[in-house]
Amino acid sequence: MTQIQIKSAHEIEAMRRAGRIAAGARAFAGRMLTPGITTLEIDKAVYHYIVKHGAKPSFLNYNGYPGSVCVSINDQVIHGIPGQRKIKDGDIVSIDVGAYIDGYHGDCADTFTVGKVSDEAVRLIEATRQSFYEGIKFAAPGHRLYDISHAVQAYAESQGFSVVREYVGHGIGSCMHEPPEVPNFGHPGHGPRLIPGMTLAVEPMINQGSARIRVLDDGWTVITEDGALSAHFENTVLITKDGPEILTVAED
Repeated sequence: MTQIQIKSAHEIEAMRRAGRIAAGARAFAGRMLTPGITTLEIDKAVYHYIVKHGAKPSFLNYNGYPGSVCVSINDQVIHGIPGQRKIKDGDIVSIDVGAYIDGYHGDCADTFTVGKVSDEAVRLIEATRQSFYEGIKFAAPGHRLYDISHAVQAYAESQGFSVVREYVGHGIGSCMHEPPEVPNFGHPGHGPRLIPGMTLAVEPMINQGSARIRVLDDGWTVITEDGALSAHFENTVLITKDGPEILTVAED
């Protein structure tokens, strides 16, 4: 197994910078979500936002990905490729964005509502966000990685939703994806011990219906197999001696 990287104070400060830019881009994109705007327009605006702040989009050309942001709508779980699709009233839209500066990445996502959406869609989004916060209650020394995973799963399922299994969170630092994988399901008391200096992208992907998913022919876009809604929430989290610090926090 590849060693989990423990970050130095200098590396952590670089990740805070990357995290602030990524979180600012996420919020900026969220404010753009109005009926009629295309996902490509959002992508271009996010690109310019990240570059203006002195960073590079982490996702652009990553393993061939063609965009600076993932824009996933309704039954799209993750990795929605920006294009000519227009946002509509009643959509729920996941914005997933990363920024790279001074050799380090920040990665975050949120799911936004556009216009009037169903009560159940709102409940799904709120449960997805809360499952993240339930998970990071265990992001502290003395716990193991799957304590986070189990807490995410237990909360999401207690609300009647299902947890995607095939895609997981990850370590993050000088590489976008580093060990360890951070599943959103698992048995407490298992996995690596959490140590100060670990940096993790914790990202619940929660479905309204079945957990089953499939990948579209574009090779990227993941959708729910049953066509039900999906929500996504993510932050880059630092393990400290005093507990978790969310690094993807916007300044504005």
